[in-house]
Order: sequence, then structure tokens, then C-alpha cells
Amino acid sequence: MFPANKPSNRAKRGAQMNKQGFTLVEVLVAIVIVGIALVSLIAANSSFTSTNDYGVKLSTSEFLIEQIREMTRLLPISDPNGGTTFGPEESALADYDDLDDFDGSDGLGSEFSPPINSERVSLSDFSSFTQKVTIQYVSASDFQTVVNDGTTGFVRVTVAIFLNSKPITSASWIRATY
Repeated sequence: MFPANKPSNRAKRGAQMNKQGFTLVEVLVAIVIVGIALVSLIAANSSFTSTNDYGVKLSTSEFLIEQIREMTRLLPISDPNGGTTFGPEESALADYDDLDDFDGSDGLGSEFSPPINSERVSLSDFSSFTQKVTIQYVSASDFQTVVNDGTTGFVRVTVAIFLNSKPITSASWIRATY
């Protein structure tokens, strides 16, 4: 019989094996677990960076839209001098005195690249961005319906922002004659 407080030979060998360190299988499992954790962290970091980059582009685009909104806020819809031309009567941006000047001579809108600020100064730091401004007369009863120029007192101003010719965002608002 074995004494109750004396360890067996098998227990002694197990204790000796534990003192020798980790087995190869244990080390491989640990390396796999650490590797999976590192790959997950790198993938998450890449995703966060991509999301942050798009957020910066979107914020810049919203800033550029607001510059056009501020610049055109107090301009009348049509020529204050009584002209009937829809589109620019003036040749220089600095001379634009009404909203319809921003619709361009072809009626397809005006593009500003590099974009401009609310004081009509070029923003060369944003040269990869383009602002496109379109002015359309809309129905007084349905702002989605485009009507002939000068037939209502309402226009829709649309500003689209492009980055390297790719659309980022756009915004529209309605202006009334006052």
C-alpha cells in the first residue's frame, strides 16, 4: 500500500515535465492565436483609415457647397438691371450679379475648378475638387418639376461636388423671388 501523503511516481514525472517548459504543440497554438489577433487588428485599422478618408472628402465637399450657398444667398434670381437673358450676362465671375449667371451660357451649369469660396476667390488648396452649379426654374406647385426659364418665381439651385471627376455629393435648395 501507498502512504496517503506520498506522491506516486507518475505524479512525480508529470511535475518534472511541467518544469521543462511548453510543448511544441502549445507554442504553435499560441503563435496561431497571436497571428489571428494581429491580422484582425491590421484589417480593422485599414477599415478605419478608409472610413476616415471618406469622411474628410465628404466634409470638404459640404464645406464647398456652403461656400456657394453663402455667395448666392443674397443674389436676386434674375438680372437686377432688367435683362431677359437666362445665363451669364457678364463675362467675369466677379461681375455675376444674379443667380441665373451661375447657370452657364449653355444652360448646363457653371464649373469651378479649383473651387471658389463665398468671396469668389479660388481655393487652390482644393484643386482636385470641382464645384458644379446648376440653376433651374421649378413649378410653384411641385419643386421637382422643371419649367421654362422665367415662368415662375422659384428656382432650384443645385451644387454638385466632384473629386478628380468622380461625384462626391450634391445639395439643392429652393430660392424664391423677393
